Amino acid sequence: MLKLQVLIPPLLLLTSASAQAAQATTEMIGTPVAWFALVIFVLAYILVAAEEPLQLRKSKPVLVAAGIIWLAIGWHAYGTSDAENVQLAFRHNLLEYAELFLFLLVAMTYINALEERRVFDALRSWIVHKRLSYVSLFWLTGILAFFISPVADNLTTALLMCAVVTKVAPGQKQFINLACVNIVVAANSGGAFSPFGDITTLMVWQKGLVRFDQFLVLFIPSLVSFILPALIMSFFIGKGPIAASSERVEVKRGANRIIILFLFTISTAVASFSLFNLPPVLGMMMGLGYLQFFGYFLRKTLASSLAKKRACAIAEGDEERLHYLGNVVPFDIFSRVAQAEWDTLLFFYGVVMCVGGLGYIGYLEVVSGIMYTQWDPTYANIAVGLLSAVVDNIPIMFAVLTMQPDMVLGQWLLVTLTAGIGGSILSIGSAAGVALMGQARGSYTFVGHLRWAPVISLGYGAAILTHLWLNQGAF
Repeated sequence: MLKLQVLIPPLLLLTSASAQAAQATTEMIGTPVAWFALVIFVLAYILVAAEEPLQLRKSKPVLVAAGIIWLAIGWHAYGTSDAENVQLAFRHNLLEYAELFLFLLVAMTYINALEERRVFDALRSWIVHKRLSYVSLFWLTGILAFFISPVADNLTTALLMCAVVTKVAPGQKQFINLACVNIVVAANSGGAFSPFGDITTLMVWQKGLVRFDQFLVLFIPSLVSFILPALIMSFFIGKGPIAASSERVEVKRGANRIIILFLFTISTAVASFSLFNLPPVLGMMMGLGYLQFFGYFLRKTLASSLAKKRACAIAEGDEERLHYLGNVVPFDIFSRVAQAEWDTLLFFYGVVMCVGGLGYIGYLEVVSGIMYTQWDPTYANIAVGLLSAVVDNIPIMFAVLTMQPDMVLGQWLLVTLTAGIGGSILSIGSAAGVALMGQARGSYTFVGHLRWAPVISLGYGAAILTHLWLNQGAF
C-alpha cells in the first residue's frame, strides 16, 4: 500500500522540485543515462504496440521500463545535490497518477456495477429483439456508441456495441468488420467532447486547462468526425432484414438507482472542481461511498425483495422468472472493484512514470521547443492527432501536458479533439480498436480497418476545420 507521505507530498516542495528539475534537465541531455532511458522507453513501447500478436499485456513492459528509467536517473544523481530533486520529481509524477488512478477506479467500479446488474445486457437484448436491417443496425450501434461513450468511456462502449453486432449478425464477417470500424470511430468521437469519455480528456480537465462546460463546444466537430465516415461506409452495407431473437434479459434490482448514483457522482466531481477548485477525485471518491451505502442497502433488503418478486412470479405463472430469481446473489461492491480494468490502470502508471522520467531528463523540453516554438501550434496539434493513430494517445497527451506549451483555449481544445479522434484512423490507435480486434477476432482486423483509413481521415480533417470555424473566438 502506498504511504500517505508518498501520495500527498507538500505542495510547496513539489513546486520547488519542478523548478529545480527544469534546471537539472538541460545538463542530462546527451549523457549515457539519457540515451539509455530513451532506448528503454522505445523498446518498452515496441512491446506495447505488439500486444496483440505477442499476447503480452501492455502494462508489463511499461511497468518495468518506468522502474529502470527512474533507477537510472537516481543512479546518475546519486551523491550529488540533485538527488533530492529526483525524489521530489518522482513523487510529483506519482501524485498526478494517484489522482487519475482513483478517479478511473471509481468510474470503472460504477460501470462494472451496471454490468453486474445486467443494464448493458438489457440494452443489447432490446436491440436484438428489434427486426432491424443491416443498415439500421450499423447506424443504431454507431449512434449509441457516440452518445454512451461520453459517460461510460469509449472502451466500455465499444465492447458493448461490438457484442451487439456479433450477437445479431453472427458469421457476417464483412458487415461485422464495417460495423466495428464505425463503432470505434463513433466511440472515440463521442469520448472527445466529455471529460469522462477518454483518459486524455480527463487529464486535460484535471489539469484545469479546459473547464467542464467548455468541452461541449467540441460536440459538433466530434459529431462531424463520426457522421461523415459513417455516411460513406453505409453505402457499402448489404440490404435485407436481420432475424429477430427471443432472448430475454431482466435487469437486477437497483440498476436504475445505480445509474442515478453514477450521475450524482459525476455531478459531485464537477461541482467540487468548478465551485471549490478541489480535485475532481474528491467527488468521485464520495461517489464510491454512495455506491457502498447502496450496496449495503441492497444486501440488507435482499430477502424481503426476493420474497415479494417470487410471490408475483408465482401469481403470474412466470416459471422463467422464478428460475432467474433463484440465481440472484447479493450485491458486493468490492467484487466490482476487483473487476476493474487493472491492465489499463497499471499501464497508465507505467506511461505516466516513463514520460515523467523523460521529462525530468529534458526530452520533453526539446520536443516542445521544436513543435510549439518552431511550428504553428495548429499544425503541431494536428500532428499530435496523427501520431496518436500509431502510438497510444495516453502517453502523447501526457507528454503534451507535461510540456505545458503556452496555448490559448482554442488550441487546447484542438489537441484534445485530435488526440481523441486521431486514434480512429488505425485500429491500433486506440484502446477501443485494440479491444475489438480481440473481441471480434477474425472478423474485425487491422487490415480490415486500414481499408477505411482514408475515409476516417476525411472525417478527421473535417472535424478540425469545423472546430477552427465554429470556435474561432477561442483562438
